[in-house]
Amino acid sequence: MHLPETVIFDLDGTLIDSAPDLTRALNHTLSTLDLPPVDLPAVRHMVGRGARALIEQGTAASGIQLEEPVLDTAFETFLAYYADHIAVDTFVFPGVLKALDLLANDGVIMGICTNKPQHLTDRVLDALNLTDYFASILGADVVPDRKPHPDHLFKTIEEAGGAPATSVLVGDSPTDVETAQRAKVPVIAVSFGYSTVPATELGADRLIDHFDELPGALASLLDKPESPPL
Repeated sequence: MHLPETVIFDLDGTLIDSAPDLTRALNHTLSTLDLPPVDLPAVRHMVGRGARALIEQGTAASGIQLEEPVLDTAFETFLAYYADHIAVDTFVFPGVLKALDLLANDGVIMGICTNKPQHLTDRVLDALNLTDYFASILGADVVPDRKPHPDHLFKTIEEAGGAPATSVLVGDSPTDVETAQRAKVPVIAVSFGYSTVPATELGADRLIDHFDELPGALASLLDKPESPPL
């Protein structure tokens, strides 16, 4: 099977289901503000643009917009709590390990391009024994411009030792698809992530429902580069 030289992954909602622990951290933060909790299904549609945006959406659910100093404090509260409870109920999506092993055995270079802060990214990957699969891991706070800016993806590919012309991005959200399209890199979307937009409407080049489908989807991008987006 002919596979791309480099495959870059989003993290939350793509490789791992972190929504339960993100929900716990968000609701802890909201409790310090005397605001009601947000349920897990709602949080699944709030993830993808970073912790600060998650808090803003969590407070907006109560009709509240925080002043910047209060938001800054809430952000620090969230980060501290989440760091201490980062992999309580977080798990790797079915088929991920098998797919990563297959790609690694085929010599594919892999990286992670995420809007999660770097120290939290490193911590959750270590907790789930995923770190060693990836040649580059770039969180939102170690690049000047994070996703959907294409430079975040370009830097991840560069640090992995790859090239955009032979790379593919795998993600779950409008942010991921926009990033890839701005970078002119093919993108595969997973249907089980945290997107607020139906997966079939994201505009990805391929859509998969399970990671068992990833190798075939990657190969099909190389075999049929002119296929229309979904």
